[in-house]
Amino acid sequence: MGLGDNSAVADEEVREPSHATGAAALRAGWSHRHRDVSGGWLRPTVFGAVDGLVTNASLIAGVGGGGVSSHAVVLTGVAALVAGAFSMGTGEYISVTNQNELVQAEVALEQKMHARFPAAEQAELAEYFQGYGADQETAVRMAAAVSQDPGTALRVHTREELGVDPAELPSPVVAGGASLVAFSLGALIPLLPYLFGLHVLLAALGITAVALLAGGMTVGRLTGRPVVRSGLRQLAFGGVAVGITYIVGSLIGRHGF
Repeated sequence: MGLGDNSAVADEEVREPSHATGAAALRAGWSHRHRDVSGGWLRPTVFGAVDGLVTNASLIAGVGGGGVSSHAVVLTGVAALVAGAFSMGTGEYISVTNQNELVQAEVALEQKMHARFPAAEQAELAEYFQGYGADQETAVRMAAAVSQDPGTALRVHTREELGVDPAELPSPVVAGGASLVAFSLGALIPLLPYLFGLHVLLAALGITAVALLAGGMTVGRLTGRPVVRSGLRQLAFGGVAVGITYIVGSLIGRHGF
């Protein structure tokens, strides 16, 4: 986040800039610290919470629209919460694990190339530096200096060729846990009125609408996008899913398919 709204990073995990850049920014009254964009926790948390909220709200709207009893609504909602949470958690864990294993396999291949063809890899490194604007002589010296440390050279090559930093891969446990917990919390929201004895479908849909709006606004704040627009967008997408499911449930309940 360059010279954007520095208030949005107050509660987020941040990365420190270089001392010189950070000091210059602070003297000018700006925060130059960057939020963590590696995707280790934010993506599965947001995706899990929204998925749990929309999925369970839609399910409750569908079975509620079909005219089933309040007990059936609660049973369906709780079963969906548990099943969906573990499905999301394990799916996210496996997905991130597989992605990390793929990256590690490619890093191992790159490491073998460095061991067998060091001169060619150093020349390739010089080409990268030239691509960033260094003249040929400077690029060759930079490549030679970097190649003195095989770990640094490998890291630079991996960043350039794979677009990832092998030292900063997301944690499968964090991603899976965040997804499981977030889905559970999201799926719990539309169930709350029924769990507290208010067996009214409209109340469940109302609290879902508020949660969708608030969730979208929170994501907008985290990403630096317009807050109201983000909230309304989330509300619209969730509303379409809930509305269609309610219509389908009502038709089936009315006609007894």
